[in-house]
Amino acid sequence: MAVHTKHPASTPPAAPVREKTGHLMLRGWCIFVLFTALSGTAWINAIGELPTAVMTIASGVLSLGLWFAVRPPVQWRRLPWFTMAYVLWAGLSLIWSQWREATALTLLLLGITTLQALFVGSVLTWREVIRAISSALKWVLALSLVFELWVSLFVRVPLLPGFVPRTEPVDPILYWSRNNLFDDGRIQGIMGNANLLGPVALLAIVVFAVRFAAGAPRRVLLGGWIVVAAYLFYRAASATAYVAAAAVVIVLLTVLLMRRARRPGERTRYYLGFAIVGLGGAAAFWLLRDAIFAALGRSSDLTGREMIWQAVLERAVERPVIGWGFSTPWITSDPAFDRWILDHGETVMQAHNVWIDVFFQLGAIGVILLGMAYLAYIWRSWFFAVDRPRWDLDADRPYSPLTLLPTLIGAILLVQGLAESSPLLLWGWLFLVMFPFKIKQSPHMGEGAAELRIAIERGELTTRIS
Repeated sequence: MAVHTKHPASTPPAAPVREKTGHLMLRGWCIFVLFTALSGTAWINAIGELPTAVMTIASGVLSLGLWFAVRPPVQWRRLPWFTMAYVLWAGLSLIWSQWREATALTLLLLGITTLQALFVGSVLTWREVIRAISSALKWVLALSLVFELWVSLFVRVPLLPGFVPRTEPVDPILYWSRNNLFDDGRIQGIMGNANLLGPVALLAIVVFAVRFAAGAPRRVLLGGWIVVAAYLFYRAASATAYVAAAAVVIVLLTVLLMRRARRPGERTRYYLGFAIVGLGGAAAFWLLRDAIFAALGRSSDLTGREMIWQAVLERAVERPVIGWGFSTPWITSDPAFDRWILDHGETVMQAHNVWIDVFFQLGAIGVILLGMAYLAYIWRSWFFAVDRPRWDLDADRPYSPLTLLPTLIGAILLVQGLAESSPLLLWGWLFLVMFPFKIKQSPHMGEGAAELRIAIERGELTTRIS
């Protein structure tokens, strides 16, 4: 006859492990940091340059304080050294800079962005980093759509920075919002620039799709966010973002093919095949650029980009080794930049090409250092994506869709850098620092001292977070 006991041998039931409040607040702060980087010039358009500068400096100081308080495990010998060397060279340019005030101001922005990238990468695990990026992108997309809807429904005229309605027509380049939501014009979101909104919307599509494939919770809602991002991507109508989207598709297909390789030498054939296709595609794109850009509604000179490139290169070759001095972006109030190159009557703030801009500011040495930083990023993120996770004798662990993200973002940054200088600051620079740093610190998602230590501190060991 069975006998019931009041002292069972099994573990008594317990409430599920919950994240500590402190870690939730820390992750919330990281989301704000990422939102600030992804929202571009939104803060300047909303509250002005001085309050934005104060907020940026204060956020850097707070992140530094939190970093010392949390003290996450960091292998200091495994920093992204080429990126750090570029930052150091930019700092040294203060010695010979022809616009020292602009150099000092933009160096502060570069330093804070680099600090924030290292901070986020060190205090969050891989899955938390991707989840935080996803949350920040949702805020950017939602606020952009609500902002454009508010302008169209209540303001009903184009809006200038500072929430100033404009009834008299001015050059559209000055508008924060052009009130185009209900017509066929381009929309600009909270950034006030369609060429900034387009790549961010593309980034959102990539991040949301990767999380969807990884089995993140609330996938129906995540699918809705993909639709919102796709709509904003389409309405931004950025030619650069369209080309970047094509590059993302090509890189994704290549990675998935590489993951299917089973025999030695099989990847070599794939590499050769895609190299031939890539070179042929690039040649065809260059030869047919007039027809392609006409189909995209753009001129063959990328809407005046060639004129800007020519003017910058003419000045850059005068000091080809060390450059004229760091300033990213160009500070238009400085006499050296004020009225130098005009676009629609306004002073241009960038060279609209990463490599030309760096050559102008930091010379050939700066180009080499940045090229090495990009090469290291692409190299590490590529094998992070195509190699099966392995740190012991088990060679059959499944691939994670999340490991695709760094290399796909690298494709966006490389293509965007051909027509914009924005990858040199804000979210472009933050990701260029954060992802190589994170890969070097934690080469396998969910494994390693940094990943496990953070999991322990938040109250769990190996609980999966999507």
